[in-house]
Amino acid sequence: MKEIQGGVCAPLGFKAAGIHCGIRKNKSKKDLALIVSDVMCHAASTYTLNKVKGAPIAVTKQHLLNGEAKAIICNSGNANTCNPDGEEIANKVCALCAKELNINENDIIVASTGVIGQPLDITPFENHMTELVQVLQDNGSSDACEGIMTTDTVKKEYAVEFELDGKTCHIGAIAKGSGMIHPNMATMLAFVTTDVNISKEILNEVVHEVVDDTFNMVSVDGDTSTNDMLSVMANGLAGNHQIIEKDGNYEIFKEALMSICTSLSKGIAKDGEGATKLLTCHVENACTVKDAKIVAKSVITSSLFKAAMFGKDANWGRILCAIGYCDANYDVDKIEVSLASHTGQILVCQNGRGYLFDENEALKILSEDEIDILINLHDGSSSATAWGCDLTYDYVKINGDYRT
Repeated sequence: MKEIQGGVCAPLGFKAAGIHCGIRKNKSKKDLALIVSDVMCHAASTYTLNKVKGAPIAVTKQHLLNGEAKAIICNSGNANTCNPDGEEIANKVCALCAKELNINENDIIVASTGVIGQPLDITPFENHMTELVQVLQDNGSSDACEGIMTTDTVKKEYAVEFELDGKTCHIGAIAKGSGMIHPNMATMLAFVTTDVNISKEILNEVVHEVVDDTFNMVSVDGDTSTNDMLSVMANGLAGNHQIIEKDGNYEIFKEALMSICTSLSKGIAKDGEGATKLLTCHVENACTVKDAKIVAKSVITSSLFKAAMFGKDANWGRILCAIGYCDANYDVDKIEVSLASHTGQILVCQNGRGYLFDENEALKILSEDEIDILINLHDGSSSATAWGCDLTYDYVKINGDYRT
């Protein structure tokens, strides 16, 4: 497997586009994206667990009951959530897009991201849908990526290439997410394309398995969005024998998808609103994977710990505190904690108690923009990883006037 360029257009048979249609006031910002396959795809999605959900999620769920899709359309600048006519608008967007593409509107995945509770006017879609379809191109992934961004400061766009049955296969992806992100489909959207031939049932299973170990292990601020969605479309054009069971080809595909989703997850965490550091929490030797995940997520979501990392303060007590209030099984007297970056690693806690360390060395380690928190529970053989970011002054500034 190797990383390649092209994003969602790297797999055979996919085109993409992104334009400014007028939803966002800033005309220099693209606010509408489209991804289209030349042929029908098997499709699978996962969604936010927030009980308040964006209208596009309800429409997409209905469209994917048959496990098939041919296009994805997404706007930024307005979440289309908590609107009395939200589903009507989402359906109209699909109808407009379907007419231009000459496909069935039920074969479209629809998504929105942006401000919650603001009416979404259909007019920008009516006025610019023809333009959007006309600019579809096989190198349009970056434009589509721009079209789904809100407070993101960098694009999250990746692709990989690998082989199945002697056939060259690809997976490509774009994502957006910077704030309102917390485990359980942490405002996060991710769209993945692949030319691998895989059954609907197996695709659905592998998507949920991978999401549990990647996107559901990300937290920026502890807020689970109303519009989170990951959607995967597989068109089978690579020509491999269809994956219909969890065999060797399944494992290769899963590894490639895991690589893509891990890159997206880390990219989202590192680009957290106002963030200056990517925090990666590795938990090892836990009783169970569930315990390892609970501990890792508890640490990565602790506001006190995140603030300490912003301040380059090796305040390991906040890590122990976060472990202590989470609902996991462990022996406090066995916990070991180290902090690391590319400059080195330092032990700060052993047997659940403080370990004398050099503060200057710790400061040097914590001055980097990527920090690892290494937790050894010495209580089993299971492990897990979670990703987050530091908590900064700018996070408050960004969210203090996000709507206005």
